[in-house]
Parts: sequence; structure tokens; C-alpha cells
Amino acid sequence: MSDETLALPGDALREGVVDALRSALGADLLDSLIKPNDDVWVRVATSAWRTAGEVLRDTVGCDYFAFLSAIDWMPSPYGKSEDDPTEPAPEVDLTVRQGYCGGDTRLQVFARVTNTTKHFGVTIKADVPDDHPAVASWIPVYAGANWHEREAHEMFGIGFDGHPDLRNMYLPTDFEGHPLRKDFPLLARMVKPWPGIADVEPLPGGDDEEGGE
Repeated sequence: MSDETLALPGDALREGVVDALRSALGADLLDSLIKPNDDVWVRVATSAWRTAGEVLRDTVGCDYFAFLSAIDWMPSPYGKSEDDPTEPAPEVDLTVRQGYCGGDTRLQVFARVTNTTKHFGVTIKADVPDDHPAVASWIPVYAGANWHEREAHEMFGIGFDGHPDLRNMYLPTDFEGHPLRKDFPLLARMVKPWPGIADVEPLPGGDDEEGGE
């Protein structure tokens, strides 16, 4: 028996997704990954972000928009939240390492759409330029992207060209910074490591009381 993972018939559908994007986008389909029996990921050029969404909707048949968000691949310069602030700060490797399908920038947008008839999904992502952190809005493609893009704008500082109303949803209008960027200082975690050091009083009848009798 071969140790090689056998592809289920569903993988032919995933291969069809990649083929459809390649046919429509050409060189703007930068990379793809099909995990046999599992899922498919694709990365497209930033300039092709909206067009790729249209291909997924109209050609691939992805009629359900699940979510859109962003990710900052830069390691936090402040270390990990569980690091003890009373100890010397560990050396931090700030090398940016993107996930599936790679990337050329620190920030990326990604979205998940699904074909509800044939029961498969696609995760698509694109680089966000460092010098102009913006991509085209997906609202003309999937109206449900509206508040997802507002959240990504608020938390990561990414613009969505063509979005009609990128107002903050969670933070005050005059709030400075973008809390989900890795270089945003979470001061509470610098003072007290997660999950925190609990201040526990001795229980009645504990060692302290026994020692005083």
C-alpha cells in the first residue's frame, strides 16, 4: 500500500478553482496550495484582488461570503504575551515569514468564500503594499464584506479603495494606532504577563496561621 495521500473526488473541484483563477488572471495568480482531501489556498496579486473575487463568485460559483480579515506576519518586537516582564527580555527574531502560498509584504488580506452547492471553500489572500497599505474593496463583489473591511481598516490600518464608509466600529474616532498590528504596544501585557500573576491571600487554617499558634 502506498504511503501517498490519495486525492478524493473533491480535490478535482479544488484543482478547478486554481485553473479558473489561472485562466482569468494569468500571472496575477501568484501561488496556490491544495491539501489533498482538505482545502485550497490561493494568493493573487494585489492589483487583481477584486477581479479574483469576481472570478470566485461568477466562474467558480462561490455564492457564500464567509469572512474577510488581515494578518500581520511580523513577529511582535515586544516578545510573547506569556513572557515574564520581571525577567530579561528574550531576543526577538523579527524575520517576516508568511504562511501558505508565501508573500512579499508584512501585511496581507485574506478572505474565505464557499460554493454551497458543491460544498467546497476557498481561502484567498493578497499582499498589502508596505508603502501604500490598501487594496480594492470587495463590496461590489460580496456586499457582506462591508463591516469586515471596516474592522480590518480599524485594527490593521489597511485601506479599501471604493469602500463608502470606513468609520471605526470599536475604537474612538480619534484613537491613534491599529491594535492588531504586531508593533502596537499592549501596555497591560508589558506590566502583567498573560494569564497574569494572581494575588492569592492565604486560606484560613493555612500554613501562616499554623505557624503563629
